[in-house]
Amino acid sequence: MFIDIELESVLGYLNKLDPAAKPGWGNMGAQRMVEHLTDTLRIATGKNPQKQVIPDEKLEGMLRFLDSDKPMARGIAVDFATPEMQLRHEEIELAVDEFVEEWLEFEELYTSHPDHTEVHPYYGPMNYKMWLRLHQKHLTHHFEQFGLL
Repeated sequence: MFIDIELESVLGYLNKLDPAAKPGWGNMGAQRMVEHLTDTLRIATGKNPQKQVIPDEKLEGMLRFLDSDKPMARGIAVDFATPEMQLRHEEIELAVDEFVEEWLEFEELYTSHPDHTEVHPYYGPMNYKMWLRLHQKHLTHHFEQFGLL
C-alpha cells in the first residue's frame, strides 16, 4: 500500500516527475512538492524546529493513525506548507538534489544518534522509526498526487 522508502526507490519516482505535472488534488506544483518533502526532512533533523500544535489529548489518536494502514487525507492544509511559499531553486533537478542531501543527513543523524527525537507539529516528539513511517505515508501521498504511483 505504501512505497518502499529506500532512497534509491524514492529517487526512481522523483526522477519520473515532470516539472510541468499538475497535481490530482491540491495546488502545489511539482517542484514545490519536492521542496515540501525536503522541508519535512528538515523538521525531522531539527533544521526547521516546530512546536507541537495538536493538543496532548489528541496525540494518541494521531499516533494510532501514523501506525495504521490508512493513507493521508487529500487536500489537507498545514501551516508549514502554503501555496505562497517561494521556490528555492531554479529547476526541479536542483530541488531533487537538495532532497537527496537532506535525506542523507536525516539517515546520518538517526544512525549516529539512535535515541534522537524531533517534534512534528501534529505527531509530537518522534523517533527515527516514527519519522520513517511518516515519510513513507507522506511520500506515498504526494507521489499519488502527481500520478507517480
